[in-house]
Amino acid sequence: MNKKMRSIWHENVSLPNFSGLNGDVKTEVLIIGGGIVGLLTALLLHQKGVPYILAEKNRICSGTTQNTTAKITFQHGLIYDKLIKSFGVDGARMYLEANRTAFEKLTSMCGKTECDFEFKDNYVYSTDSPAKLEKELTALRKIGYDADFVSDLSLPLDTVGAVRFKNQAQFNPLKFFAEISKNLNIFENTFVREMQGNTAVTDRGKIYADKVVVATHFPMINKHGAYFIKLYQHRSYVIALENAQDVGGMYVGESKTGFSFRNYGRYLLLGGGSHRTGKNGGNWRQLREFASEKYPEATEKFFWAAQDCMSLDDMPYIGEYSERTHKLYTACGFNKWGMTGAMLSAEILCDLVCGEQNVFADFFSPSRGIFKPQLAVNGFESMLNLLIPSKKRCPHLGCALKWNKAEHSWDCPCHGSRFDKSGRLLENPANGDLDKK
Repeated sequence: MNKKMRSIWHENVSLPNFSGLNGDVKTEVLIIGGGIVGLLTALLLHQKGVPYILAEKNRICSGTTQNTTAKITFQHGLIYDKLIKSFGVDGARMYLEANRTAFEKLTSMCGKTECDFEFKDNYVYSTDSPAKLEKELTALRKIGYDADFVSDLSLPLDTVGAVRFKNQAQFNPLKFFAEISKNLNIFENTFVREMQGNTAVTDRGKIYADKVVVATHFPMINKHGAYFIKLYQHRSYVIALENAQDVGGMYVGESKTGFSFRNYGRYLLLGGGSHRTGKNGGNWRQLREFASEKYPEATEKFFWAAQDCMSLDDMPYIGEYSERTHKLYTACGFNKWGMTGAMLSAEILCDLVCGEQNVFADFFSPSRGIFKPQLAVNGFESMLNLLIPSKKRCPHLGCALKWNKAEHSWDCPCHGSRFDKSGRLLENPANGDLDKK
């Protein structure tokens, strides 16, 4: 089978190259991390004329950004019924308006670049629970959004219907960022090893900044914000099939074991097999079994995996890193909905850095309450894996690592750090390789 272990977004895309830091520099704003959040924040600061530096430890878009399915939507699963229960009707409406505003901003930008941008309807389907769909539609009516119930879906599944948001969108993220990043002030191969106040220490110099934005997917500074207990990480898998089906829109299942579908050019992108990092799951095996049954004439051309930070309450953390760090900011915990989440983050962070008001800032503040059921689950996983005897331990906070047979990596069930078989760091929050002793 002719297939490549990388995302489809790399095909016919050449990202710009940036030099590494060499010596000490000063700036007003330092952005750590060259993924979607960091790049969009840099772009907005650039447009405002605010002095900034973006430091990326590898190449831009070399982490989660390159592995997304790149659906731009403010329909984040069946979330609005949950949000009404947690935050009331006004809170759910705030979440909708924040993400719809971000959607409009990002799609406007995409429409001005060559990034295979298309408007598509988005569907959240169920195979067994029409009641869940009806509850979501009721929630949406309460907050004033007109969604549809659709019973006839172009999927090779027995479903009971779907909730549809019309005129959502999809794009090629690497084509988009290749275009918008060209004139940004970026240092690549510049690994921030530690922070000393607002001074970033790298291998070849220090970056002195008045304000710092940590856009490293999982915040890597442990002494503030308690992100090690507020976040956990989740892996999901994608295969790109040639000679499969045109599903005519973007689809995601409401259940934890559901599949996602969307087309890109002549390919069908099939996603699923997800699990908490460090746990067992269906991975590519589940996708290939499904494809073999439903699309026997198709050929797999690409396969890849993504890792997402999951928050305690289904909403991202955006703003000041903690209540005590007034010039340190972050954005994380997008719960698999990083496109509108990243654009929203960039707008909030840019306003905070510039001392301007943002109507959504307080609602998404990382300092909001943490006493949610997921907190106990995260605490239990951490305690359990700290007590397990193991020679392979994560340098982040010492949890026992688990071998991931599908991806041939050592994964941390506590906070999601990952390492290849030789101990090289693949995913943070760990900030270095495994000890080779």
